[in-house]
This record gives sequence, C-alpha cells and structure tokens, in this order.
Amino acid sequence: MSSSGSWSAKDNKAFERALAVYDKDTPDRWYNVARAVGGKTPDEVKRHYELLLRDVGYIESGQVPFPKYKTNGGSN
Repeated sequence: MSSSGSWSAKDNKAFERALAVYDKDTPDRWYNVARAVGGKTPDEVKRHYELLLRDVGYIESGQVPFPKYKTNGGSN
C-alpha cells in the first residue's frame, strides 16, 4: 500500500480516535491504527506517534515558546 507523508485534519482526528481504542498493550497496534486512519502504513502511523511524543517532550521542557496572540481589546 502506497501512502502520502502528509496528514490532513481528518487523518489526525482518526489517528487520535484510534489511539484511544488501541493502547500500547494492543497486539498489532500500529496495523490497527493504520487501518482506522486509512491510507497510511503501520510504519507511518508509528512514526507519526513518535514525532508527537517528541513534540510533547519539547513543549513540556519549555523548548517551545508560547505563541504571541493578538488581542482584540477595546483600547489600542
């Protein structure tokens, strides 16, 4: 099965839902997650998960700055 390296919002939502169903103790976890997402291989969904874990690590360690949001307050 050939698949794309890009992830749509729909793919990510399906991925999140599949992770809620297939936890780390599920046999053939990545196969099941890939099947639930559709269009991805087990290796691709596992890599996507590993990248998310890395990103969470960066956030938790303070290596990702908070975004600077513009406020729409009444006084400018």
